[in-house]
Amino acid sequence: MKKKAVCIISGGMDSALSAKIAQEAGYEIIALHFNYAQRTQAKELEAFRKMRDYLGAVASYEVDLDFFAQIGASALIDKGIAVPTGGVEEGVPVTYVPFRNGIFLSIATAIAEKHGATALYIGVVEEDSSGYPDCRQHYIEQMESAINLGTKESTHLSIEMPLVHLKKSEIVAKSLTLGVPLEDTWSCYQSQERACGVCDSCRLRLHGFEQAGVVDPIVYEA
Repeated sequence: MKKKAVCIISGGMDSALSAKIAQEAGYEIIALHFNYAQRTQAKELEAFRKMRDYLGAVASYEVDLDFFAQIGASALIDKGIAVPTGGVEEGVPVTYVPFRNGIFLSIATAIAEKHGATALYIGVVEEDSSGYPDCRQHYIEQMESAINLGTKESTHLSIEMPLVHLKKSEIVAKSLTLGVPLEDTWSCYQSQERACGVCDSCRLRLHGFEQAGVVDPIVYEA
């Protein structure tokens, strides 16, 4: 029986590469996506489904977490908070969704136990991220410890974060090397038609492609 990994796939290029790395490591992919009332929910779901099919996932989950809309407190889910477009800022930005990755990893753990998976893959990036506290390596390592304390004795899960120390340019280059279809990924925080090009996520993505010396295949606003 092949080993299995639950891969959290948002639809962006980081999680797409993370899942591809899991596949390259010999894991069968259990694809997991979350709809949490984010501004670009429909586009991200479309991107997830394309990546799921590309990877040939043996199982697929699309989990609705509508309660995030009740919590708000983030520009990604509260239309009353503007998405920043003035450049990547220091500190924790208003696009941070409170404890999102902790909740995602908890649900991924439940799915992993069901399928007998031995790994969770998440595309967190520490050095080149937008300052999210739940993308830090030490935090993910602590979550791994807590997860293994709170599951069956027969469950032994590792949380793999293969991109955590990579720059966006390195993520672009590695994605191209492994054949990840970056044209099917989506990073924009606020647009579902053409990427805005000015939100934090678009700026980081565009800078990564520029530093890698290649052109981003998705369409941006002029």
